Amino acid sequence: MKEVDVVIIGGGPAGLSAGLILGRARKKTLIIDEGQPRNAVTREAHAFLTRDGISPHEFRNIAKSQLHTYPSVSHLEDTIELIEGEDGQFLLETASGLKIATRKLLFAIGMKDRDLGIPGLAEVYGKSAFVCPYCDGWELRDQQLVVINRGAALMHFVPLLYGWTKQFVVCTNGPNELSEAEREELRAHNIPLFHSPIHSIQSNQGMVRHVKLEDGTEIPCTGIFFKAELVLGSELPVALGCRMLDTGIIEVDEFGKTSVPGVYAAGDATTHLHQSIVAAASGAVSAAAINGELNREEWHKNNV
Repeated sequence: MKEVDVVIIGGGPAGLSAGLILGRARKKTLIIDEGQPRNAVTREAHAFLTRDGISPHEFRNIAKSQLHTYPSVSHLEDTIELIEGEDGQFLLETASGLKIATRKLLFAIGMKDRDLGIPGLAEVYGKSAFVCPYCDGWELRDQQLVVINRGAALMHFVPLLYGWTKQFVVCTNGPNELSEAEREELRAHNIPLFHSPIHSIQSNQGMVRHVKLEDGTEIPCTGIFFKAELVLGSELPVALGCRMLDTGIIEVDEFGKTSVPGVYAAGDATTHLHQSIVAAASGAVSAAAINGELNREEWHKNNV
C-alpha cells in the first residue's frame, strides 16, 4: 500500500502546476496520468507567457523535470480504476493493481474529444484545424477559413473570430439552427452560410486545402475552426458523487472544492475556457487550498 498526502489524477498543465505547489509545500504527492493528453495532436501551444509556441510534449517534459527538484512528488503512468473511502482516508486502486491511500484528491482530468464523424478532420486537427482562436487565431490571421459550427454557439463564435480574420465561411454540417434574424446578421457581414453536410476535408500533410460538401460544393481554405464535442476525461468524479453542472463540467468553488469533502478539481474539467495558462493557474489555486486544508488539520490534531 502506497501512502501519500495528495493524489493528483491527470498530468496536464493543471495537474503538473498543482504538483509543483504541493511539492514546494513539502506534501507527499502522487501524480497519476494515463499519458494521453488531448493536446497531443497539437504541434504548438500558445498564449502561455514565457512558453508561447512550445510543443505540448516539451512543455510536459520541462514541467516534469522541474518537479524532480522536489522529492515528495512522484509521477505514475497508470489509470485509476476504483476510488473508495472519505475525506482523509481515500483508497485508490490503479489498472496495474497498485493500491494507494491518500488524504486528499485532486481531479485534473481535462476533457476528451468526441469523434464528429467528419472524414479528414483527424488528419488536420492540431495542424490547420483548431477550436480556440485565442490559442491559434494569430497563426491563421487574415486567412481564408471555414468555420464548422451551428446555432447559438455559432453566433457567439463568429463575432469573436472577426477580430482575427474577416475572410471565412460557415459550414453548419446540417441544419443551421439559426433564426432568420441571425441568418440576416451573417449576410450583413458578408459571411456565406452552407447547410449541406460535410462529405470530407481534403488536405496535404495536415494542411487543409478545401472542405467538400455532400452537395458537391468545394470550399477552398487554409484553415478551419470547429466546435468540438467534449466529454470529461474520466467518469471517476461522477462515480465518486461530485456534483456536475448542466454544461458537463465539475461544479467547484473558487478554490476548486467539489461537493465531496476532501476532493478538489482543476483545469479544463471545471471551465469552458480551455487554455493551458488558465488550467495551470487553476491547478495552483486548488493545490494551495489543499495544502492549507492539510496544514489546518495537522495543526488542530496536534492541539488535541
